[in-house]
Amino acid sequence: MVQELQLPNVSVIIPIYNGESDLPDLLKSLENQTYPKELVEYLLIDNNSSDRTSKILEQATKNAQEQGINFQHLTENKIQSSYAARNLGIRQASNQILVFTDADCRPDSHWLEKIVSAFREPSVGIVVGEIVAYPGNSLLEKYADRKELMAQKFLVEHPFCPYGQTANIAIRKQAFIDVGLFRPYLTTGGDADICWRIQKEANWQLKYAPEAFISHRHRSNFKSFRSQFRRYGRSNRYLHQLHGAKLMRKLTLKEVIYRLSRWILKELPRDSIKAIAGKATFVDLINTPIDLIGFQARTLGQEESQLPEEAKYIERL
Repeated sequence: MVQELQLPNVSVIIPIYNGESDLPDLLKSLENQTYPKELVEYLLIDNNSSDRTSKILEQATKNAQEQGINFQHLTENKIQSSYAARNLGIRQASNQILVFTDADCRPDSHWLEKIVSAFREPSVGIVVGEIVAYPGNSLLEKYADRKELMAQKFLVEHPFCPYGQTANIAIRKQAFIDVGLFRPYLTTGGDADICWRIQKEANWQLKYAPEAFISHRHRSNFKSFRSQFRRYGRSNRYLHQLHGAKLMRKLTLKEVIYRLSRWILKELPRDSIKAIAGKATFVDLINTPIDLIGFQARTLGQEESQLPEEAKYIERL
């Protein structure tokens, strides 16, 4: 008879900024986890919110105690940064396996069970779960779903070095002891930065666990969509300056003209016929213009950015 491996205690760390609308569904997802509740502490860090986040967390903590669930309400109000909030969670964590997600995510009920099981190999220091689109009705939400915009399967094959987004990742606390915490003043790119430091400086291995998935709410309007891609561009610039990662190529006027011409003359007529036959959607018809809007925003974000000196600072555990 094979003896079952003892399940480790786990700390789940979630930074929250103005999460009033997201918290009810997030908290319900955490309450529904199949991992033994007595082995988990949930560190919910309010990052100086101006809405009802703090009051919701206070009440949720009291309610969870009655159910035997360990919700802890923490506050990071010195630095307005999700990475600073995560650092507070890491410092307060009682356990050696630290699991991260965000307020706008909805973990699958087996999420913790699946992501923790990937640590059975002692050489694994990082486990990257998968991110799927939360069902949405807007054009951009459907576009993000179709393009798999936040899919981790692409990031774990990154040509410079594999990494995962903090929306769904787990890291051994020892890895933070080895290389330091997140850069608290970095505003974007901190997920790649910490993964690259852990793999290159401490030789921990990264493992991909696609069965450990969460659903993520995508942007639903063009203002937030462009803001998201400008942030991606800033991340490219910062990671280039911190690690020497290759910059993304720029979108040129020549390429815009070529791709729009191709879209009007070839793609649009072809996909319109498919749409009439029920084999294409409206998202397929305008895929190219949305691609270009995102590409342009990312180019702008990369060109306008310069890594602040304070963003190089690394906190130590």
